[in-house]
Amino acid sequence: MPELCRVARDEGGTLGGAIRYWPIRIGRWQALLLGPVAVHPIAQGEGLGAALIRDTLERARDLEWGRVLLVGDEPYYKRFGFVKLEGVEMPPPTNPDRILGVELKPCAWQGVTGEVERSA
Repeated sequence: MPELCRVARDEGGTLGGAIRYWPIRIGRWQALLLGPVAVHPIAQGEGLGAALIRDTLERARDLEWGRVLLVGDEPYYKRFGFVKLEGVEMPPPTNPDRILGVELKPCAWQGVTGEVERSA
């Protein structure tokens, strides 16, 4: 999803962080998979990762995507609106407690269940 992937560089051109998105399907529903999001160790703790996530989620909303999934730590990602999803299955050995989703449209995750598959 090139329109959602971002690379952040400082004024000297040094890579500070990057974020990627991938189209997926869960049963008959389309979604985005967020990941990875990476921040250079010297830039960690400065809010760059959060800025990349907020910016790209807003862009995904503007592009009329309804839902985004990621695998991560809920205590960190809940500030962006992510919550644990029930009934959505990632391939093993993914811990089901780490499968999180955010709605970009109201009720976008309602009734969405099944295995996550790569989308064309």
